[in-house]
Amino acid sequence: MILREDKSWLRLVFLVRRGTIIEAIWLRFLLVVGFAVAITVAYEIYGFKDLNLTTAPFSIVGLALSIFLGFRNNAAYDRFWEGRKLWGRLINTSRSLTRQVLTFTETDDEDTKAFQTRMVYRMMGYVHTLRHHLRKDFVDDEIRPFFSEDEMTAIQPELNRPTAILQWMADDARVARQKGQLDTFHHVEIERTLTTLTDIQGGCERIKATPIPLSHTALTHRMVAAYLWLLPLGLISTLDYLMPVMVALLAYAFFGLDALGEELEDPFGTDCNDLPLGQISIMVEQNLRQRLGETDLPAQPGPNALGVLL
Repeated sequence: MILREDKSWLRLVFLVRRGTIIEAIWLRFLLVVGFAVAITVAYEIYGFKDLNLTTAPFSIVGLALSIFLGFRNNAAYDRFWEGRKLWGRLINTSRSLTRQVLTFTETDDEDTKAFQTRMVYRMMGYVHTLRHHLRKDFVDDEIRPFFSEDEMTAIQPELNRPTAILQWMADDARVARQKGQLDTFHHVEIERTLTTLTDIQGGCERIKATPIPLSHTALTHRMVAAYLWLLPLGLISTLDYLMPVMVALLAYAFFGLDALGEELEDPFGTDCNDLPLGQISIMVEQNLRQRLGETDLPAQPGPNALGVLL
């Protein structure tokens, strides 16, 4: 996600940098504008007056296409916002589970403290593992501090590592109840919290595994491309030399809306405008380590040189 400290309207209008939609559309934008310039030269200088279409169909198609792009972008943003809400629930649920583990225990011996620490570390490891699971970029060294070597070996063949970690946490809670460290009611509350984590994970996996249908995306791409490539022929007779300017404005708008919807479709990736899951994971780790009384906390990651927070 891009962090923008400078709120200047003027600077934002003229901003050309990574993360703005220009980065994704610049080539197709230049091709269409170049074609518009070529049509203008052919029409005005070389007298190819047959390169002309009526503007009526472009007005109708342009209105319909803008509405269609609006609906598609709304659907894509709904996916982005739902992903953010799910990770917001994950933050709150991780804090709740930690509080429950630290306050529900009936005894205060070393074995109970080991159980508390193990559960909280697994919660931290779960958040980091879920991030890698959604991004499909597993880095074992990043989750190794939260698990034993035997657990790291056991997790290697797992197709769904976050689910395996939740199972380990449920097993730990069951053993703690059998040892008398948790009473039945508190065990049920912890199990309910683990079920909430499962629901959050399932919601994230649903967004990740169910993109907007390809036929919908392909239709949008084709209609936008056809409209913008034919547009110079519809505007040349009325705008003359100003036609490439109008085509440039419309090309930026339509290509930009088209690309923006595609970028927001998967909020869990590593594109410039995706959710900062790395920053959220570190924040959760900081919060939970402090609940254990630890003072050696990981540093909160900041944006890179381009202002992008991953």
